[in-house]
This record gives sequence, structure tokens and C-alpha cells, in this order.
Amino acid sequence: MATVAKIAKDRKLAQAKAAGKPKLRCRHRNRCARCGRPRGFLRKFQLCRICFRQLALAGEIPGVIKASW
Repeated sequence: MATVAKIAKDRKLAQAKAAGKPKLRCRHRNRCARCGRPRGFLRKFQLCRICFRQLALAGEIPGVIKASW
């Protein structure tokens, strides 16, 4: 039979495990896959604007070229 202390310990462990991920979808934040930056995020490439620019100028993103007009 489980003791009160063991039940409390198990409950604390479960809460700590669940605290790592957001409970609501609206709290999810898109982050850059390369550096983890949360702002200036481009969904199509899963990159922030800074990493996107670096990779595009290096020619590492196929089909992306610098615009000139």
C-alpha cells in the first residue's frame, strides 16, 4: 500500500515533468531551428531573419537569391 509521502512525491515528479511543455497551444512560440531565436521567425524556412540572411548569402538555401531592382 502506498504511503502519503510516496503519493506526494509522485505527484511532485509528475508536475515537474509536465511543467516543461506549455499546456495551451497559444503559448507555443516558434523558434529558429539553428540558433533558437524567438523573434523575426520565417515559418517557411524555420529560421530567424538573421540566420536566414547568413545562409541565403552563403548560397546554402536552394532557390533563394538576393533581390535587385
